Amino acid sequence: MIFEYGAIETDYLAMRDPVLGKVITRVGFIERKIDTDVFASLVKSIAGQQISNAALQTVVGRLTRAVGVITPESICKLGTDGVRACGMSMRKAENIVSLAEKVQGDELDLDELCGMSDDEVIKCLTELKGIGAWTAEMTLIFSLGRKDVLSFGDYGIRKGIELLYGEEKITRAKLREYHARYSPYATVASFYLWKIGNGEIEI
Repeated sequence: MIFEYGAIETDYLAMRDPVLGKVITRVGFIERKIDTDVFASLVKSIAGQQISNAALQTVVGRLTRAVGVITPESICKLGTDGVRACGMSMRKAENIVSLAEKVQGDELDLDELCGMSDDEVIKCLTELKGIGAWTAEMTLIFSLGRKDVLSFGDYGIRKGIELLYGEEKITRAKLREYHARYSPYATVASFYLWKIGNGEIEI
């Protein structure tokens, strides 16, 4: 699936912020895929912590071959040692199995996230082992399709803002100012900031 947005969101951002608006006009629509399987996405997020994208693809490939489909049931059946054998640290394996056990044991209903506010989702997910604020925010965007997320914990976002606006350093307070400017479509602004921060768009 593709993250849903269009002219309503981009026109609003351009009206609120002409500097970003020029980038939007020049670059056009940025397509971002989302994965509505929240459990599998969280497993991949935990597995991907502090490793490269290439390494993550290798680990996920091994895990998928081991279980077929990444579900709470298949992960619980594989167990901690089995998950670890796919190329993960013991801590990551334990956190992934812990997540699976909570979902399978009905301690955690991931379907309920859809009815929660962004802050409630972040609070719920960060109470789990191995999941921090950044992972929760990426889940909001790339699994739940939420449109008003601007992550302080994301280096690419901060770098994009610094480059686009000539900021020396982005503090939490400063990020809140930009979030208020972009709201309620901060996620869409993030798509452009990521590309700027990663050097894919010249300023």
